[in-house]
Amino acid sequence: MSVPAICTEGDILEALSTVVDPELDEAITDLGFVRSVTIEDGGVTVHLRLPTAFCSPNFAYLMASDALDALRRVEGIGEVRIFLDDHHDSDKINAGLAANAGYVGTFGSEAEKSLHELRRTFRAKAHTAAMERCVEAYLKRSDVGTNEIYRLTLSDLPPGNEKAALLRRRLDLGLSICTASRVFVDDKGQRIPPESVPIRLRFAKSVRISMEGNAHFCRGLLATRYADSESVGTTPRIIDRRTTRSSR
Repeated sequence: MSVPAICTEGDILEALSTVVDPELDEAITDLGFVRSVTIEDGGVTVHLRLPTAFCSPNFAYLMASDALDALRRVEGIGEVRIFLDDHHDSDKINAGLAANAGYVGTFGSEAEKSLHELRRTFRAKAHTAAMERCVEAYLKRSDVGTNEIYRLTLSDLPPGNEKAALLRRRLDLGLSICTASRVFVDDKGQRIPPESVPIRLRFAKSVRISMEGNAHFCRGLLATRYADSESVGTTPRIIDRRTTRSSR
């Protein structure tokens, strides 16, 4: 006997907003990758879409798997079903998700590396970009020169979205968020030597620009691909078929 879902649309979208594209470091809800959400008494069905049919299957699986995990943590949601639409590996990914086969179980010998390794790689890139944003913003607001960046600590950064994003990325990598911790560090938390700061800052800037450019490009591809669709933009189509609605 199925248990009526008692979660709200807001609960579902909030959970999905925690899932990020690993390469772009932006939420799949902001990127328009959530196509539709269907809520029924027995659970929730979510359809995802990507800018092209040939987006990396590794990234596609990771986002779909993360969406499944995020929704399963929502209280009272019932059964969760995730489907990836219009991708050349849709059948394989959807079957793997339905069977809880995991990444290696889904792709077998095609799995290039573990999901843990894949996540670590892109979390490091996200941290680099977030760190560069904070450092550049600090330089613009102060008289500190590039040669002094190595002295910056987290306590020197003003509160705000940029700092909050950096702290989240540091937590993702297991790095210290102590206020006395240095800001400009590598992805293992080691301080960058003063003489290496300029070149590492240029590298960090190139990473950030690349990620932002790719995100803009993907939004354009998605809009073009689904220009004639009933669901254009970042807001997913919500279908609520429950006979019992939440009173929350």
